[in-house]
Amino acid sequence: MRRALILGAGLLWALPASSKASPTNAGELTNPLETVVSCQACHLFANPAAAADEPNQSPGAWLGSMMGNSARDPVFWAGVAIAHQDDPADTELCVRCHVPRAYLDGRGDIIAMDEMTLDEREGIGCDLCHRMVDDGVTPPGNAQWTIDDVLDGAQVPKRGPWAYEDTENHNHPSSDENDLQASSRFCGTCHDVTTVRGRVDDAGMPMGFAFNEQRTYSEWANSVFANSASADARSCQDCHMPEVADVAGCNIFLTQGKTHETGGRLHNFVGANRFMMELLADEQAAMTVPEVPAEIFDNAIANLDAFLPTAATLEVEFPSAVDLDAGISDLAVRVTNESGHKLPSGYSEGRVMFLELTARYDGELIYSSGLWDQASGEIQDDAQVRRYEGIADEFATGQRNHLLLNDHWVSDTRLPPRGLREDLQTDPVNSWYVPQNGIWPHWDDHSYDFPAAQVSEHESRPAAEIDLQVRLLYVINTAEYIDELADANVTNAAGADLANLFASKGGASPVVIAEASTTVPLMGLEELPSAESETETSADAESEATGEETAAAGDEGGGGCSCRSDAKGGAPTAGLALLALFGLRRRRRSRA
Repeated sequence: MRRALILGAGLLWALPASSKASPTNAGELTNPLETVVSCQACHLFANPAAAADEPNQSPGAWLGSMMGNSARDPVFWAGVAIAHQDDPADTELCVRCHVPRAYLDGRGDIIAMDEMTLDEREGIGCDLCHRMVDDGVTPPGNAQWTIDDVLDGAQVPKRGPWAYEDTENHNHPSSDENDLQASSRFCGTCHDVTTVRGRVDDAGMPMGFAFNEQRTYSEWANSVFANSASADARSCQDCHMPEVADVAGCNIFLTQGKTHETGGRLHNFVGANRFMMELLADEQAAMTVPEVPAEIFDNAIANLDAFLPTAATLEVEFPSAVDLDAGISDLAVRVTNESGHKLPSGYSEGRVMFLELTARYDGELIYSSGLWDQASGEIQDDAQVRRYEGIADEFATGQRNHLLLNDHWVSDTRLPPRGLREDLQTDPVNSWYVPQNGIWPHWDDHSYDFPAAQVSEHESRPAAEIDLQVRLLYVINTAEYIDELADANVTNAAGADLANLFASKGGASPVVIAEASTTVPLMGLEELPSAESETETSADAESEATGEETAAAGDEGGGGCSCRSDAKGGAPTAGLALLALFGLRRRRRSRA
């Protein structure tokens, strides 16, 4: 098996090719993992009557999560095909993370969705997590999990924060020893990723460690949230698996009214990939086995929608009024990261969070920055747009969007979490953030300036007001990235199939994380004349036209009146009459 490289305490560890306990490698389990089908028979059930209107609280709600669909994600498989072209020996790491059952079965070399067995499609299944233990040796990262393989009676115990002394009616033993599942370290098993490439700096010089492709766990560990003495202390589970009071462990206990006194946690594993959840729900026939009840996906999406606004806050200093003759200056925006990791975090390619600003008069767009174009699947490129993203490449070629070739961070402008300490593994790169006393700010201050504007008026005579809005948006997959996965693929049809699938759904749409808006007075608009004034204007125009005809006739006789007439401007006067007639008025404004 190819070497596995992972990061721990800032050092690279080269793990031995074979190890019975640290970590578990392909072909080593004596007792295979239970299938999700066998687990959900007891662990997928309806809420009790008191929580009937709440999202599903049973552990089986995992089915609608991205964890439960890690092996069915078509973006993942399109990326694996490209990675395999670039470095065939190292895509085993991808499979170990997303399709652990295939890896354990010795099939870590699969590179396509249709190469999986039905059981392997379950992704990161129940037994993988609930048989995982901390061996005390292996540092977090790269899915280097250690799986308990010791029987307690006829089965390996299911591990977690719960253990039941009364085993009557239990279908399996349980254990709360080595309580890894309740810790952020448990999540760090997979949510730090290091590739085999050595990272280089902006001059192409080696930095002494392998490329830090993902550092979600390390970002948390370097933040104030990992400090148990801090009032801000929170684990990964506190946010992504919220607590539920008095939940039953299985359907048998539910019918008996037996709940656990310490409560449980939702297994939706909420994140921000709303588009993929919707896509998976719509495309179950092709991708999902076993079939996920529609309400499970609906519940997962509802939880996601409730969760997203907790990730960031937005403060905007809107002007008290807008004068079109002067434009807008110093419209200040502050974005604050409220999450326990960078925002956004995780796999960076094709993902971007950004600010969108709009100013509209009666629906007409006057000013904007960061407009999203759904047709092209991209963000409007303007001088003031603010993007939060990580951009990596292969330094020697500048090639982007090739996971296993990346060795250089071009930039990383993602928002740091609160209290993030300076560390090359988690530092922003070529960004606008400035650390103070070794701590990076967890907010970003940005301001907008817009010049004077030329605005068409409307016949409806709306109130002289302008609607201002700022939104913090996040798109999980830009069209550029999806196109790259299709264009670069010379191995199979995964990229083309993905592009067609996205096109059929209109592409991924941004989700709103935070927004602020107001309506303020608008000055500089030309008032429309009253109906009486318009009648007078028409009469004046007709009189002037008659006078011009007389002047023209007199001019033929050498009377010299044509100078006054030309000064009045015959043709422009007629043009004004036409403008008045059709109500097409435009006042010219100077532009700064």
